[in-house]
Amino acid sequence: MEGIRISSQRLGGFAVVAVSGELDVVTSRRFDEYLAEVRRGGDHIIIDLSAVDFMDTGSLAVIVGHWKQVKAAGGTLALAGARYRYTKTLWITGLADRLPLYESVDAAVAAGAAGAGGAAAASQS
Repeated sequence: MEGIRISSQRLGGFAVVAVSGELDVVTSRRFDEYLAEVRRGGDHIIIDLSAVDFMDTGSLAVIVGHWKQVKAAGGTLALAGARYRYTKTLWITGLADRLPLYESVDAAVAAGAAGAGGAAAASQS
């Protein structure tokens, strides 16, 4: 599908889902389905948003829905690399303060490995 590329890999006990392109009304369904498939393999997920060029509120709702389900199952879902300029909806909605948010995938993995539940400041470039 044009506009989005999604891949995943295992890293430090987490499924790392790398997203690039635009998360919008056209791509949010594919994003949702991909996350659902990844969750079948475990409930410790990091979503790498460092290559996202745009995110709308519908895609944010997909993230929040999976975050709630993962959390209810005793798992973790963290965001990594979100750039304010492209993912403003995280900050506008206040979810940047509620969702675990890290500078990078490495920082998220390190925090998860250490059992840290706090969020690090995300890049606002």
